[in-house]
Amino acid sequence: MTKLMIVDDHAVVREGLKQFFSLDDQVEIIAEAENGFACLNVLSDVFPDLIILDFHMPKMNGLEVLEKLKSGDNRKDIKILFFTAFDRETVFLRAMQLGVDGYILKSGNLEELRKAVQVLMDGESYYQENLIQLIDDIELNSDFHKIENLTNREIEVLKHLSLGMYNKEIALKLEISERTVKNHISSIFKKIGVSDRTQAAVFAIRNELVDVSHK
Repeated sequence: MTKLMIVDDHAVVREGLKQFFSLDDQVEIIAEAENGFACLNVLSDVFPDLIILDFHMPKMNGLEVLEKLKSGDNRKDIKILFFTAFDRETVFLRAMQLGVDGYILKSGNLEELRKAVQVLMDGESYYQENLIQLIDDIELNSDFHKIENLTNREIEVLKHLSLGMYNKEIALKLEISERTVKNHISSIFKKIGVSDRTQAAVFAIRNELVDVSHK
């Protein structure tokens, strides 16, 4: 029997998931919470095998909860499955970097969610296929030698780019011309070996040049 906890700021989602899993005699819902802060409080009294966790929540988001649980000493054994509407590459990559066990989009179907729960409890990881394809061509390792080749200004530009800012916004923020921003981005792409802004953002996130947990 899998002891399950549901953490989502929408009551209708929590209720829907409880009803869905109530039909599964291999799953027991033992707790729920409406945000990350409440989740951590509840975990002082309950011991789930797996948490279905949303990303975008008030007070404390899913990435913050994930980081606290995976970096702690006594709750690392809890499996964490992101179930969220956020399909941004940066959020997905950061979740993987922090050790998330599974990642499913709410735009998918509940049967895939059930499958993910089963796979996680069998000791494997489960990531929705189209999310994996976002980073298939990018190695998930550190690239310190590439970072060392970047100038301080290029690192600043890369950070702002990774937060989704347009060239004009970066130019205003750094008080430089938009043309200069374009030149910096071209140089950054060459130095870190990427071909577009998404790959550059992934590079920045996996090397912890920028924190997207509050974005």
